[in-house]
Amino acid sequence: MHIHILGICGTFMGGLAALAREAGHKVTGCDAGVYPPMSDQLRALGIDLIEGFGVDQLALQPDIFVVGNMLSRAHLSDGSPKFPLMEAILDAGLLYTSGPQWLAEQVLQGRHVIAVAGTHGKTTTTAMIAWILESAGLQPGFLIGGVPLNFGVSARLGKGPTFVIEADEYDTAFFDKRSKFVHYRPRTAVLNNLEFDHADIFDNLAAIERQFHHLLRTVPASGRVLVNALEESLARVLHMGCWSEVRSFGAAVSDFTAAGEPDAFDVLYQGQVAGHVKWALTGVHNQLNALAAIAAAQHVGVSPALAADALGRFENVKRRLELRGSVQRPGGSITVYDDFAHHPTAIRTTLNGLRRKVGHSGRILAVFEPRSNTMKLGTMKAQLPWSLEDADLAFCHGGALGWDAREALAGMGARAQVADSIEALVAQVVAQARAGDHILCMSNGGFGGIHLKLLQVLEKT
Repeated sequence: MHIHILGICGTFMGGLAALAREAGHKVTGCDAGVYPPMSDQLRALGIDLIEGFGVDQLALQPDIFVVGNMLSRAHLSDGSPKFPLMEAILDAGLLYTSGPQWLAEQVLQGRHVIAVAGTHGKTTTTAMIAWILESAGLQPGFLIGGVPLNFGVSARLGKGPTFVIEADEYDTAFFDKRSKFVHYRPRTAVLNNLEFDHADIFDNLAAIERQFHHLLRTVPASGRVLVNALEESLARVLHMGCWSEVRSFGAAVSDFTAAGEPDAFDVLYQGQVAGHVKWALTGVHNQLNALAAIAAAQHVGVSPALAADALGRFENVKRRLELRGSVQRPGGSITVYDDFAHHPTAIRTTLNGLRRKVGHSGRILAVFEPRSNTMKLGTMKAQLPWSLEDADLAFCHGGALGWDAREALAGMGARAQVADSIEALVAQVVAQARAGDHILCMSNGGFGGIHLKLLQVLEKT
């Protein structure tokens, strides 16, 4: 089968392309902004990429077009369609489907699907589960919204019966406004947490809770739902109805709990010590992710003891408190990290994790951009000072926002600065950086290559 993927350079669609190629399909694709590293990864797999969405791509005559959720029926100011290829597909009556639908029908059918849902921690927890199952010899397939360092790839078919997938609540496509995860039909569903997000899609938290309940409706009675017992929002989701076995984690009375510090703790199953995790990760959020992963692995026959041992060798995911480099200074080095955090809660937990890691041996300089659709709308701007409490100084890229970042951060006083360009932001950070500092850059995008720019300027000053 020849499939042509529209929006192929996104994390999800790029992973889907890799799976399709591994399965033996001919894969081509297009996107606006075909650039490394995704373009290099896809071309290395023998996937031809086309820049833009021109109608000339109809000449490829694929068996089916797989449409990413970044496409729409929008028109430009001159009245022309933003995605002319999509309009041509519709006009010609050609076969098309969404990424999640294609994945469900061509890859997930007949597998034991472990789906990890939640506002935060999906990528990390999915990677943990995949690594635990790999360590147990189960050779799982997986599709992850990041690159787990233990595997070096974000997706593979696997050879065993299990498939682990990051289950996003974002909408499926312009023609299917259900959440992506409704397509996956998991036998094991992990509900990590649930907060308001995706303000461009959902009106309120209740609307997201409804989608999470749609996910529960797809879990069979012989399946298992693993839920973070600390989350009131998830309690409301369960209260809407659940037809599967439920296991909880996180709270003192949960099935799976932790005793000890986040970097070294006992795992208790129904009150009894069942394993011990000692690893390089930090933060209570990662401890909760670990409990979720151990609980999910147990459902496919992996003991908590073996799972906990495997997590001791878990190397995390790229862009999760990832060390990008350091510059030596008299009295200590200046260290630069990269992290995917973009929601206020994720920013706060990431900063807290770094604070636990470094203690008070140096200052933390938080450098971030409100880049997600939710943050661009200003929906959560009031939470930013709260999210940055563990930072000694904060630097915000405020360009192209529809709201005033300076006003939103005014309560932080001299601890916060805003710049309207990456170059100005780099200059602000470098002017304040000193020996022993930890610079944490946070964005769900490339952030204009700020990590390398900071390191290069710091080396010269």
